[in-house]
Amino acid sequence: MRIAIVSDAWRPQVNGVVTTLGKTGEHLEAMGHRVLFVTPDHFRTVPCPTYSSIRLALAPDDKLRRMLDLFAPHAVHIATEGPLGWSARRLCLRRGLKFTTAYHTQFPQYLRLRAPVPLTWTYALLRRFHGAAARTLVPTASQRRELRRRGFSNVVIWPRGVDTEVFHPGAKTLLAAPRPISIYAGRVAVEKNIEAFLGLTLPGTKVVVGDGPDLEKLRRRYPTAQFAGYKPHHELAPYLAAADVFVFPSRTDTFGIVMLEAMACGLPVAAFPVTGPVDVVRSGETGVLSEDLGEAVRGALRLDGRQCREFAIRHSWRRATERFASYLVDNRGSTVQSVAEELEAERDLGAIPPRVRAAMEEG
Repeated sequence: MRIAIVSDAWRPQVNGVVTTLGKTGEHLEAMGHRVLFVTPDHFRTVPCPTYSSIRLALAPDDKLRRMLDLFAPHAVHIATEGPLGWSARRLCLRRGLKFTTAYHTQFPQYLRLRAPVPLTWTYALLRRFHGAAARTLVPTASQRRELRRRGFSNVVIWPRGVDTEVFHPGAKTLLAAPRPISIYAGRVAVEKNIEAFLGLTLPGTKVVVGDGPDLEKLRRRYPTAQFAGYKPHHELAPYLAAADVFVFPSRTDTFGIVMLEAMACGLPVAAFPVTGPVDVVRSGETGVLSEDLGEAVRGALRLDGRQCREFAIRHSWRRATERFASYLVDNRGSTVQSVAEELEAERDLGAIPPRVRAAMEEG
């Protein structure tokens, strides 16, 4: 089956959306599907206001149409609500093609933190965007309840996974600092609420791993904390394994894959009892959820990291990808599960035909 995934978020960004799509693409191809990612890499871009490291495609309609025409996808998945997402949505509606969407981020809350835009306005826009989809995929049950409460329909759960070969327990010697070591990893931006962590009075050392627009400001404001900067996954895993507790202060994430990555390293999680953590953390077993984040940290430090590892092992990317594939809508009228013969015939073909690659490389 040929599957086109359209996303405004892509490498070199490091976030849950990019991780999810990358792992999903890998496993879809391992299952025999052919995947085309339509991302800002293939277009002229401009920096996103207030977040210059995110690039937004400029006037993508014509090139996106050519890419999809040449690839001739059987199923289209629109992962984000940016310029590429809206362009793909318009094209599908114009041609009467069914498609799926995903709700990866709490965009209304993110926007509200940066500009005085009422939540009701942004949710109305997103209802329009996702309302045209056959299904809208969300990572957790609590996120599905929230969107249904706000008038979204056809919302289904697409869980996330963790690579337990990359993320695993390891030596504590990497971080030579007073213990206990409390660590945060992820984007360093206002929506992550990192100051709720850095402002806590805790014994030991606080460590922040990641990059983002607020990094220098937080370095100046919290000089006693250690800021390690951006680390790719193979370097992030040893940092997590060397710490004692993972602190996830965000109140706006839909899931928080990094919590599973921390658990896979044997690290209990301390977080607020909000969407994302309430679906990922088993409070009292793999972490502690509390409106008092300091209390959550102290409670999580008393937990057994082996239970965290055991929990993470049960969440594979293969299983998550199988769920994703089951939700796709095949515009030939068949279901994903009924195309085994075609998958076998296409198994030895390249993921993206040369003519599609040529279209991608056009200016």
